[in-house]
Amino acid sequence: MKHIFKDDVVNVPEGVTVEVKARQVRVTGPRGTLQRDLRHINMDVQRPTKDTIRIIVWQGGRKHIACIRTVCSIINNLIIGVTKGFEYKMRFVYAHFPISVNIEKKENLVEIRNFLGEKHVRKVPMLEGVEVVQSINVKDEIVLTGNDIDNVSQSAASIQQATRVRNKDIRKFLDGIYVSARGNIVKDE
Repeated sequence: MKHIFKDDVVNVPEGVTVEVKARQVRVTGPRGTLQRDLRHINMDVQRPTKDTIRIIVWQGGRKHIACIRTVCSIINNLIIGVTKGFEYKMRFVYAHFPISVNIEKKENLVEIRNFLGEKHVRKVPMLEGVEVVQSINVKDEIVLTGNDIDNVSQSAASIQQATRVRNKDIRKFLDGIYVSARGNIVKDE
């Protein structure tokens, strides 16, 4: 069944500017600028007031209407990214061979050594804007931080995928590097 008109509203907080031109969204805040191209989704993006963005779909089916919430979530994640930032914590899990991780700052990549006792060095490049550091107070933990949730979460997923156990029983061999916590860099009081 077609819906004639559906819409949703995104509120813009103080200190954040959002520019929308031809479904290209640019969000600027205290932590920097993020940009997203939404031209592949057929909908209207309007600015009825200075602090609201309105997403409208005309004559939409069920799947087209579902895109409204997706676009609202994308814009909200951009706003959170430029105000609070995103942080993913990853822990090393091993039974016998201790995993060692080396962070190359110049090349912006993570080297994983001694995974399951293998000599092969796994090199995982980090995406743009993602910073990786070893945790100071927790043993066997790395922290990924950045403003763009897509880049931070994809970098964490790439690290986890690099340490997948192959050709062994995964119920027995639970070794790997897994996301243990995720949240914002700037904590709410």
